[in-house]
Amino acid sequence: MQRLKVYKARRARTKSKATFIGITGSSGKSTVTELLGHILAGHGSVHTQVLANSIRALVNMLSKRALTGIDYVVFEAGASGTDTVKPMGDMLRPHVAVVTMVRLEHFTAFRTLENVAREKRMLIDALRPGGLAVLNADDPHVIAMASPTQHRVATFGRSEWADYRVTDIHAAYPDRLTFSIHWRGGVIELRTPFPAEHFWLPTAAAVAAALELGVPQEKVAARVATLQPLANRCEVFVVDSGPQFILDAAKAPWHSIHLAFDMMARATVERKRIVLGQISDYAGSTRKYHYAYKTAREIADQVIYVGDNAHRSGAGQDDRDAGRFHELRTPREVSDHIERTAVAGELILLKSSSNLHLERIALAWKHDVKCWVPVCGKREGCVMCGLFEVPFEEHRNHVRGRRRARRWQHFRRLLGAGTEPI
Repeated sequence: MQRLKVYKARRARTKSKATFIGITGSSGKSTVTELLGHILAGHGSVHTQVLANSIRALVNMLSKRALTGIDYVVFEAGASGTDTVKPMGDMLRPHVAVVTMVRLEHFTAFRTLENVAREKRMLIDALRPGGLAVLNADDPHVIAMASPTQHRVATFGRSEWADYRVTDIHAAYPDRLTFSIHWRGGVIELRTPFPAEHFWLPTAAAVAAALELGVPQEKVAARVATLQPLANRCEVFVVDSGPQFILDAAKAPWHSIHLAFDMMARATVERKRIVLGQISDYAGSTRKYHYAYKTAREIADQVIYVGDNAHRSGAGQDDRDAGRFHELRTPREVSDHIERTAVAGELILLKSSSNLHLERIALAWKHDVKCWVPVCGKREGCVMCGLFEVPFEEHRNHVRGRRRARRWQHFRRLLGAGTEPI
């Protein structure tokens, strides 16, 4: 069956007349993919594949999706280990490849930055003749991918020599990110929906790719301003007459922790709290939780650690007694604590890798969350899963019931809409 899918996928790719765009990088690739797809949707017909970023997902998309009449296919290529990007590059054969950055994520699989860079450049190597590489000018591992390539290169970044040079970056929640890009067509002023400065990088990458593909500058700026950001990636979640949440609980590599904390430090709200869960796979000792707490306590009025590593904060007894630090075991305990102590208008950061699903803490303010199992084993977020209002032990039966209902609806359509179950 899989061989048949691969055959159909390769055949569909060969027959398609769309412009194929592959996006990779240690961080930011999902936002680039979503934003670039959103920009291009105002310029032509687009299929955007985001988050589902494996070779299996690519094969399924190409083998099942009708690409006739599609102008652009935008695909996020993730690297979970060595030799995972190359099969996707060979299948995608992109006209455009974007690389955001090289960082030491998935430490167990890669061990060194050089290994990560080698894996990411596989997408550049897969470019079609005359293809375009859109590269981060500020990252030496990324810009090195341009030196031996025979493809056209466009660079973005804050470097003076970048083709798309970024200046005037500003974000201080509730003020959203604004910045300028200087390029050969002039200067483009961008207003974005993002709450943090570090989103300039994926935004600039998407804008550079769109402009290189011929999207008019005015249309690019307008589309950037109307993006609905991805769920759980610095997603703003506001409760009327209650707290404001920033949900950043999809991933938490060590290099991203300070970015989230910097966003909180810049925010101009009166009261701040930081909830930190699981830091992702990283090099070094578990004292990173201690280092993170030392930074967080200087920013927030209260810091809450949750999960199996909550005891590693190194918080002193004085901070505990004063209520500046709380050590809790489960997201449900954090949710109950925040519900009891919430202050209207306060800003709460929920930062963790996806396994704890801290987004439930915010969702509980607007939904009757009943799935509070500490670790469910699902990688997708709770909104995508859609079962957070169903107790975890009932998920399997609930899904089976939905499938039966869909089958029955299909059967009714075959027999006639008026048919009732016997």
